[in-house]
Amino acid sequence: MTDTAWIDAALASARPQAVGALLRYFRNLDAAEEAYQNACLRALKSWPQNGPPRDPASWLIMVGRNAGIDEVRRHRKLEALPEDDLISDLGDAEEQVAERLDGSHYRDDILRLLFICCHPDLPATQQIALALRIVSGLNVKQIARAFLVSEAAMEQRITRAKARVAEAKVPFETPGAVERSERLASVAAMIYLIFNEGYSAGGDTADIRSPLCEEALRLSRLLLRLFQSEPEIMGLTALLLLLHARAAARFDSDGAVILLEDQDRALWNKALIAEGLALIDKAMRHRRSGPYQVQAAISALHARAEKPEDTDWTQIDLLYGALEVMQPSPVVTLNRAVAASKVRGAQAALDMIEPLAPRLSNYFHYFGVRGAFLMQLGRDEEARVAFDRAIALANTSAEAAHIRMHLDRLMRDSNSAKVAR
Repeated sequence: MTDTAWIDAALASARPQAVGALLRYFRNLDAAEEAYQNACLRALKSWPQNGPPRDPASWLIMVGRNAGIDEVRRHRKLEALPEDDLISDLGDAEEQVAERLDGSHYRDDILRLLFICCHPDLPATQQIALALRIVSGLNVKQIARAFLVSEAAMEQRITRAKARVAEAKVPFETPGAVERSERLASVAAMIYLIFNEGYSAGGDTADIRSPLCEEALRLSRLLLRLFQSEPEIMGLTALLLLLHARAAARFDSDGAVILLEDQDRALWNKALIAEGLALIDKAMRHRRSGPYQVQAAISALHARAEKPEDTDWTQIDLLYGALEVMQPSPVVTLNRAVAASKVRGAQAALDMIEPLAPRLSNYFHYFGVRGAFLMQLGRDEEARVAFDRAIALANTSAEAAHIRMHLDRLMRDSNSAKVAR
């Protein structure tokens, strides 16, 4: 590492715990964030000379807390003295609140911070933005760039989220066991959404948005450390590991999408795969399956196949069937149809997806998959119509280019057939 790289790494690692503790103390997201930033500035001055503290998070909490109190006192310098005394006594009051919260099975300040970002009053877009800003420490410019929106729009999104948190007085809620379980599911969903924002990026935006995958994986590992015996969190982490392991093989040099069966498996990250496989095996031993575990098991079957033809499509079809029961969705059925086409043929798969047309009429992947099935069945004109619709609905230039490749193949095959006749 460079002279300052170790400081950046230490600050990033300590951030969730430090901001969480400062939030518990100051009861305000902006105040906690400002206190943490002040502590970071002091760390940048102090640590290069004195070396890193034994516990960077504790150092930042202590310095941030003192800086925050000084800031409050400066703002209240014209108020009566009892107000200042009240600030000095906040420690005992906060300690009592912390004990009550921790007694309600919150793991620590990090978990409380994650719960705050995933408060049910916040829409998903605000949850993600707030988590990336507060927990991960990305600045507004970085988040806006990753989501392909303006800085002003992202700043407004984060400001609204903070305002809702303040109005709901989220930091001092003490939810019961059922609500805690629901909130944990929201945290997992938020992490999964962050990952998908990066994973679904096309070749032209992959470099910009792929850091979201890394951040989601970091947050998932963080959550797993807090819930080490929770099989669904194991499943979520395994799923992200196994998906992210394919990153280097998902696009060609021109940024075009490479389908799973056409990817160079030598480019897959073996270390991430090994970690993911071990984790999903551990999760399955709990015999409490859930959607993330099932999706991870599907990815595991792909990862274990040395060649595309080694893939156990029958088992993947069964797993998607189980996922349909747990999490009914036309998209899940669409994915199952791809597996079914490998097991029972293109016609059976086409029969599965035809009823989905009304609900997926504006879904790019539906028409891409439908076109592929029709092409396999030799229904070229219908396939061409489906592919044209897919191109019109493409979210990225990489998706459109991938469909055009199918159209070009269809045209070549059609011309070859005419010549043969």
